[in-house]
Amino acid sequence: MTLFEVGEPIPLGVVPDRMYAAVIRPDRYGEPSAAFQTEIIDVPPLGRRQVLVRVMAAGVNYNNVWASLGTPVDVVAARRRRGAQEDFHIGGSDASGVVWAVGEDVRSVAVGDHVILSGIRFDEHGEDVRLGADPASSLSASAWGYEDNFGSFAQFTAIDDYQCHPKPANLTWEEASSFLLTAATAYRQLCGWHPHVVRPGDPVLIWGGAGGLGSMAIQITNVFGGIPIAVVSGEERADFCLKLGARGVIDRRDFDHWGRLPDIGDGSGLGTWMSGVRAFGRRFWDVLGERRAPKIVLEHPGQDTIPTSLYLCDSGGMVVICGGTSGYNADVDLRFLWMRQKRLQGSHYATLSHIRAVIDLVATGRIDHCLSWTGRFDQIGHAHQMLHDNVHPLGNMSVLIGAPTAGLTTLPENALPEDGRHG
Repeated sequence: MTLFEVGEPIPLGVVPDRMYAAVIRPDRYGEPSAAFQTEIIDVPPLGRRQVLVRVMAAGVNYNNVWASLGTPVDVVAARRRRGAQEDFHIGGSDASGVVWAVGEDVRSVAVGDHVILSGIRFDEHGEDVRLGADPASSLSASAWGYEDNFGSFAQFTAIDDYQCHPKPANLTWEEASSFLLTAATAYRQLCGWHPHVVRPGDPVLIWGGAGGLGSMAIQITNVFGGIPIAVVSGEERADFCLKLGARGVIDRRDFDHWGRLPDIGDGSGLGTWMSGVRAFGRRFWDVLGERRAPKIVLEHPGQDTIPTSLYLCDSGGMVVICGGTSGYNADVDLRFLWMRQKRLQGSHYATLSHIRAVIDLVATGRIDHCLSWTGRFDQIGHAHQMLHDNVHPLGNMSVLIGAPTAGLTTLPENALPEDGRHG
């Protein structure tokens, strides 16, 4: 049996039999700090048009908080129902690394290439894809490292060749691993749903502006000439958004009308809600500096905020949503939807062209990766626990796996990395 320690030099192209991985198992579903445990498992085999990548650094995202909890989806049980044999989950949907081996018919990358890995998987030969469907909307599409196993929280991962994208040389391993899932998701939300795309002068309301998704959305809105207004919950978060280029911020703690809509027959309750949402709208005007509604509302909280988003969105505008962190049962007053001809659009990750566009924006310095915390392999559970407890750093997070950790200090929550390390 061949096994290399985490961070130990490995001769290029030498594929060990076994590897270290941060593993979740159903019998320890629960809070991430306990659900993630380091185990030694087999290196995954390669199929046709697959690539084995030695993971140098892995990004941390909320999807594997859900995986560790076992809810809203038991990812292990869901895969076993589809015929998978593994009784464990290796998460991680963002990564940077080195191509270590290639399977049959792989021509787009070669051993030794430095790559960024994207999290969308799909069947290139699926009927809907062959008939012209957007692969990200294909019935075969799945999230690598969440719905699919053998994600980036391991020394090696086996992925499809189209998931490999050239790593810009000016980005460190941790920087390259940290931004793609959030940035590409935000890019698709803001630029992928024609004709509702960000245009010069368009006001855009961005929920959770200081998080990974929001920090990317603020910058992308600015790149295309829009006016980003961020919703936050605290002065530190507000300052962070303003430094990223938000025109202004709204502190959601100043309002209490969040949650599901009162029943239409509850006149008193509906009146109270209308008072709250109108006050929120006036605050938006004050921050914007003029009486205009947002052309696009970038959503992900869901249940608590969708009623406000739909109300506030401009006539003929769009509310675009990619998640439901506050709940999935979101109420919509259909009168605002149809009478004002608004669009409520679901959006899930990104196309390959969106992914390449975002990597170029970061590589050329037009948007910042917003890496604010870098940890070690043994801190994967801790990083997800911070997300679970809502005490995580502002922006994006990464953990080093194959990259050297000598001299690494875990960064404070509000710090940005100072020196280019582990390039």
